[in-house]
Amino acid sequence: MKTYFVYILANAHNDVLYIGVTNNLEKRVLEHRSGKERGFTWKYNVHKLVWYESTESIESAIVREKQMKKWKREWKETIINQNNPTWSDLYETISSD
Repeated sequence: MKTYFVYILANAHNDVLYIGVTNNLEKRVLEHRSGKERGFTWKYNVHKLVWYESTESIESAIVREKQMKKWKREWKETIINQNNPTWSDLYETISSD
């Protein structure tokens, strides 16, 4: 069974957030960091993984992502602070290196 992730990335100053969904969190974060895709995360230097959750359903992951993208910033900060109050980069906790 596959695992899917909804995740939040932040920039160095934590004032820009990005919400995404993937089935390979480690690979996707590395793609954001590499600048391979010249999109939002590249433009605003959003590379720090500050929150994520997993599910076994792509449908529920997509629903959650869309739901969270509509949230007020305050709500996003609350969910990050509950699990990662220092807004540390969680990439090291998922990296297989």
